[in-house]
Amino acid sequence: MKILVTGGSGYIGSHTIVELLAEGYEVISIDNFENSTAEVNERIKIISGKSFSFMEADIRNPDSLKRVFEKHTDINAVIHFAAYKAVGESVEKPLHYYENNVSGTINLLKILEANSIKNFVFSSSCTVYGNVAPNQLPVTEDSPIQQAFSPYGNTKQICEEILYDQCVSEKLNVVSLRYFNPIGAHDSSLIGELPLGVPNNLVPFITQTAIGKREKLTVFGNDYPTPDGTCIRDYIHVVDLAKAHVAAIDYLHKHTEKNAFDVFNIGTGAGASVLEAIHSFEKVSGMKLNYSFGPRRAGDVVQIYASCDKAQKKLGWKAARDIDNCMLTAWNWQRKLAEQNI
Repeated sequence: MKILVTGGSGYIGSHTIVELLAEGYEVISIDNFENSTAEVNERIKIISGKSFSFMEADIRNPDSLKRVFEKHTDINAVIHFAAYKAVGESVEKPLHYYENNVSGTINLLKILEANSIKNFVFSSSCTVYGNVAPNQLPVTEDSPIQQAFSPYGNTKQICEEILYDQCVSEKLNVVSLRYFNPIGAHDSSLIGELPLGVPNNLVPFITQTAIGKREKLTVFGNDYPTPDGTCIRDYIHVVDLAKAHVAAIDYLHKHTEKNAFDVFNIGTGAGASVLEAIHSFEKVSGMKLNYSFGPRRAGDVVQIYASCDKAQKKLGWKAARDIDNCMLTAWNWQRKLAEQNI
């Protein structure tokens, strides 16, 4: 089967392509390199020992999408990653996020409808659950969708609503993966999270501080109603997350009903605070991290972690790696970047 991956040169997209190729899928990847580099494509080929098709395209540009589907007329399914994802940045640039994440997804869905392509895996987020009360944790797929805490989270809610409506109109079959906090890197240290500019996510900031690229890490808030005062998240290894997308593709082709919309939480089922994540890094790296506390960051929820029972039961998927492995592979990746003066 031939799978189109949007944002295929990005952090999660690149790891997913590796896993798709390992399972024998044929892959077409598209990316506009706004938050990635072309070198990633070559590294995917080195890891997998296989080739795949790539076209530079932007989901905000319908003509560039049209060229992809004119060249590849036998696409069986789409995995859609191409989105902006930084909570804090979305608060500062909401229109930037709505244009890319919502309008771009609509452009993609229009061309899928025109080409009668129905199987669609959506990169969603736990942010759709909003700020969850402690007595409502862990969140399940039946947990209420609350008002989003950020424009980023709202774009994911809106896109899920659009996808659901497409399924009702009998034009789409969707698996929406609501994943939690992807971290870590491939065991080869050839691909990993590589933010352009100042990182918006915790782990790249941790590793860049440890390697000396950043002076110190600022922890946003230590006065939250959690055991150590810092936010709690469900940190999942990016390779585990990539494997979940392969399981979702298999599920779409074999198990779901026609025109169905299904959602799955993709996490570890356990929460870790920001301080616990820092201490995990210090343990596996043997280094003392330079960090200090700052004010809370707009858009951050207090705590959230997943129940992943549904994914285990229906997708046959379960996270295999713990936070220490996440931190170790992220650190190995950062050291490899330093060797290359990146």
